[in-house]
Parts: sequence; C-alpha cells; structure tokens
Amino acid sequence: MELRHLEHFVAVSEEQHFTRAAERLHIAQSGLSASVRALERELGADLFARTTRRVQLTAAGRAFLVEARRTLAGAAAAREAVAAVRGLFTGTLAVGTEQCMGIIDPVSLLADLRGRHPGVEVHMVQSGSAHLLGEVRRGALDLAFVVYEGHEEGVRIRPVATEPMMLLCRPDHPLVPSGEPRAAYGGEPPATYGGEPPAAYGGEPLAPQALAGEVFVDLHRDWGARRAADALFAAAGTRRTVAMEVNDVYTLLDLVARGMGVAVVPRPVTHKDQARGLAAVPLAADTVWNVGIAVPRSGRLSPAAQALLASIEHQPAMEHHPSIEHSQR
Repeated sequence: MELRHLEHFVAVSEEQHFTRAAERLHIAQSGLSASVRALERELGADLFARTTRRVQLTAAGRAFLVEARRTLAGAAAAREAVAAVRGLFTGTLAVGTEQCMGIIDPVSLLADLRGRHPGVEVHMVQSGSAHLLGEVRRGALDLAFVVYEGHEEGVRIRPVATEPMMLLCRPDHPLVPSGEPRAAYGGEPPATYGGEPPAAYGGEPLAPQALAGEVFVDLHRDWGARRAADALFAAAGTRRTVAMEVNDVYTLLDLVARGMGVAVVPRPVTHKDQARGLAAVPLAADTVWNVGIAVPRSGRLSPAAQALLASIEHQPAMEHHPSIEHSQR
C-alpha cells in the first residue's frame, strides 16, 4: 500500500465519481480504477458500491476513509516538519472562515503569510461556522475562523473575541427609542447611528420578547450569527418569523435598509459602512457572539498553520484579547 493509493481512494470518495476523480488527479481513469481495485484486493474488502451513475462508500470504505485521511495528513506534516528544519515553509494550508469576523481579517492574514512564505500553497473556503467546524473535525481544514457556542465537540477552540448581539433596523422603526433623532435611510446618519458603541444610544435595551411580532431578515442556519440569534430567542421562550434567509452580510444589510425586516446581528456588523443610516439598538439578553479559531482536537498543526496563529497573536488588536492563548480541551 502506497500513499498514492490512499490519495486515489480519497479523491474517488469525495468526488463520488471515477471520471471526476481522475480529472482532479490528472491521471487516466483506467489507472485510477486499477489503483482502487489493487487497494481493495490488498484489504480484502470492497470500498465502494459502484453504479452506472456514481460510486458510494461501503461500511468498510467509510471506516477506511477516516484512517486514509489521517495517514495522508501525517505524511504531509512529516514533509513540512523536515522543510521547516531546513528553513523552508512549504506544503498546503487550508483555512476556513465565516464572513465578517470582527477584529480578525483572515484575508489580510493569509496574504501576509504567503508574502512571507511564498512556498506555502494557501487555500481558503468561506462558509457558515457549523460547516467549517465539521471540516476541521474531519481534517479537511487545518484551522477555521468560526463563531462558536461554548464547547464544540471534536475540535479545540482558541477564543479571540466576544461581542454583544444587537437589533439592526431602519431609524424610523417604532422600536427605536422615541427620544432618539430619526433620519431617513440614505442621508447622513446622526452620530448615534451606524457605528457608535451601544452606550451612545438612549433608551432601555430591548428584551427579546419585545421583538415577537417583528419580521426578521437573517443568515442561513449554519452561520454563527444566526445560531447566536436563535439561541437568544430560544432562551427567552420567544418565537420569531424569519422571512428571508441570505448567505451574505451585505445582502442582509440592504434588505434591512429597504424595510424588508429587522435583523439581530453582532455589534461589528453595525459598524460597517453599509450599515450607515440604520439604527443599532442594544438587547437586554446575555447571548453573545463568540469568535474563535478552531483547530484539530489533536492539537497537531503544520508549520504554516503555526506561523499563521503566531501572526494573529502578535497583532496589536490581540493585546486586548489575551484569551487567544487558551484552548478548549
């Protein structure tokens, strides 16, 4: 059994199709099929159930996939460790991130890393935190910038920041404190709107129960901000109507600005330029938006991943968030 056999097997399992897997690996389909058959003969078990349209993993194949990925990851880590000793950073770094992570800017961090270590091949995927956590668990990502809820199974979390959730709506909405100035959307926002800290707003924080009759715009269910908002209303025993689900923060802001609904968002979202002219109202709830870095439960990180984490810890903004040095077990 050779590493290339494992690479071929993993590619077929992920593509669920021999032709697509062969194209991905840049080898002939006949060679790929022969490689998988040789692996099955050596193991004495069928790894795939084949049909004319697709291939699916058997029970033996699912069990073997976990170990195949672990073996390939270990081999890659070994190569990278030797390269690091020689003073060379090589290999692949796979990073996931949710959109709009507050004080962390993953794109800038990755660009800086590749500038310092051009031998590292950087891959990034943007998705909801629930999906990203799953990808870290199964070894598809080296690390991910996520929103987490307490303890997350199968990974370690390095906390970065905690922010309150806030109501975002048009300034002429009835929920905005009556003593506050109101401005039409599109004009220059008053100083109390669009980016000032919550302490600048007048009136009492809103209880979740006060929002029961509102129509909401929100993100998809696997986004961290959505999970935090759902937790807030569940804890209050309040049902809410989410009329529009989007997969982009800027679309959400546009829908709120056009009066299509209100949104419960983390405070950093209210600071965006696209939120200017909207009203951000504090909520009387303990639910918060926790940003962290998810790494494999084993704690084993490639030299490139370690370099990325080190660059984060040395950012000036991190001086106010020393908790990044601590990990969940």
